[in-house]
Amino acid sequence: MSHQSQFILLTQRRFAPFFVTQCLGALNDNILRNGLVMLVAFNLLPGAGDNADEFANVVAALFILPFVLFSAIAGQFADKFDKSGLVRRVKAMEIVLMLGAAAALTADSVNALIALVFAMGLQSTLFGPIKYGILPQLVSRDELVGANGLVEGGTYIAIIIGLLIGGVIASSPEHATLTLAVTVIAVAVIGWFASLFIPPVAAADPELKLSYNLVRDTIDVCRIAGEERSVFLSIMGLSWFWSLGLVVLAQIPAMGASVLNGTPQVANALLICFAVGVTVGSLVCERLSRHTIELGLVPLGAIGLSVFSLDVFVMFAGGAPRAPVDVPTFLADAANWRLLIDFTLIGASGGLFSVPLYALLQDRSRPSQRARVIAANNILNSVFMIVAAISAVGFLRAGVSVPGIFAVLAITNAVVAVYIFWLLPEFVMRFLVWILVNVLYRIEVKGAERIPREGPALLVANHVSFVDALLIGGAVTRPTRFVMYYKIFQIPLLSFIFKTARAIPIAGRKENPELMAAAFERIDEELAAGRVVCIFPEGAITHDGLMRDFRPGMERILERRPVPVVPIGLNNLWGSWFSREGGGALQKWPRRFRARITVAIGAPIAAVDATAATAQSAVAALLETGDRN
Repeated sequence: MSHQSQFILLTQRRFAPFFVTQCLGALNDNILRNGLVMLVAFNLLPGAGDNADEFANVVAALFILPFVLFSAIAGQFADKFDKSGLVRRVKAMEIVLMLGAAAALTADSVNALIALVFAMGLQSTLFGPIKYGILPQLVSRDELVGANGLVEGGTYIAIIIGLLIGGVIASSPEHATLTLAVTVIAVAVIGWFASLFIPPVAAADPELKLSYNLVRDTIDVCRIAGEERSVFLSIMGLSWFWSLGLVVLAQIPAMGASVLNGTPQVANALLICFAVGVTVGSLVCERLSRHTIELGLVPLGAIGLSVFSLDVFVMFAGGAPRAPVDVPTFLADAANWRLLIDFTLIGASGGLFSVPLYALLQDRSRPSQRARVIAANNILNSVFMIVAAISAVGFLRAGVSVPGIFAVLAITNAVVAVYIFWLLPEFVMRFLVWILVNVLYRIEVKGAERIPREGPALLVANHVSFVDALLIGGAVTRPTRFVMYYKIFQIPLLSFIFKTARAIPIAGRKENPELMAAAFERIDEELAAGRVVCIFPEGAITHDGLMRDFRPGMERILERRPVPVVPIGLNNLWGSWFSREGGGALQKWPRRFRARITVAIGAPIAAVDATAATAQSAVAALLETGDRN
């Protein structure tokens, strides 16, 4: 596994041109859309009407509608053809659209601009499956989280700049429309030029027969996405995230203008904080997850989305009118910094929530169907966002204030998150593991690249504490089935974690022969299905810190199912709160908070060479002085 910084990708041709192309597309979308919304919000575009609050939501809905109608076809194109060639065609389309937008802006034609917003949505619809489908073909699996973090972070940096440019242009009434027209054309041309340098990639399914039946194709791609439960629930989570983000972004201009009684620059300050937050949250995912797809970050992000959205409402619960403010006046009031922090942390929570879900979606989708799965993601994202935008308009018309919309978002987010995590408790399990591992220990993983990328494997490790499985589960990128002494399942928190991870309970032959036989059957079934199984061949947690002799049970497993054996050495766990040093585990005060733990993974041993003795020697070689037998 590569442990280089994710930022090294920005210097490499396999990623950099794609990254620049994607960011410039996001930049242009937001220059035009935010410039248009700001012109309307501050009555600088003739013929737009006075209802700026509703206009922002209508524009957002029209941009999203093409994703519902045409994503299935876009997914087919992305699976059938070289995605780099498709990118160039889509970017050429953007130039044509921006020329049309320029004409509409100079003519002050609001209706034409609204139609062009729909066309921009169509162009983005075609680009969506390409963008997320090409990424796993440009980077390796262990770079996927970092690459997604860069894409999400870079996108929101582009959003920041786009929002700034759109807002600045809107604040210059004399030349606003002409400046906006020239700017969007220039950015579109530069984006097309950058796309010329994206390296070609192999078509995922060149024999795919294209279909243009919108209804049937939409149903088909959603069916494909539903084949893998974790992928489908990730799509549902992403759909909720984008609908929440759309509503937040749509309310910010109105919050700046009507709630804060501020200038366009005050609204821009809120937008910048939100986008900076998403950027930071996206970029720290790689560090927090240690180059793996860490689903435990998703509940952490969900909690933040609700807490900080609710705090926005609480700030304005009194509803007292405010005197007009500009940015210096706004920043001079210390109470307003709380609002800026809230918007930053809403964004950061969104980054933590979305990046692992995108990585999971890409990693667990079949390569030949990945773009169509992403198309299904775009369809459901769009349906959620349209419903959210319409709902926001409905709440506003019903008399709910803009801060009240944030209270609705906070409560709804909590309900949606609980529902998704109840359907797929793997998220909660990984969250608990992540908290445990990152709060109590500092983990260093050595040799993670030695775990086979696919196919069955048997992991064998020394057994030092009650959290050995959690530490290995956090270090190994593939889902792992652990064979655990059945009484560990009686410990409340560990019971939930291990049952959710589909751990295999086992007992000694004399203690419960039926359970032991059932455990060996389950082990064989999991290996036959191509999964990773982890056992602790010592048979029990050490009482003195020394590794005991490995029992021959692993040889029984290999006789029936010959698979590679991967040794793992757990170092520096003896003496921790979960070990039996100084008495029973959990029966003493913790003394080694944030201890540095090393999970050392050795080279795989072929099944024909793997015995209890050879496996024990391989594990012993991975142990540091003091942990050896």
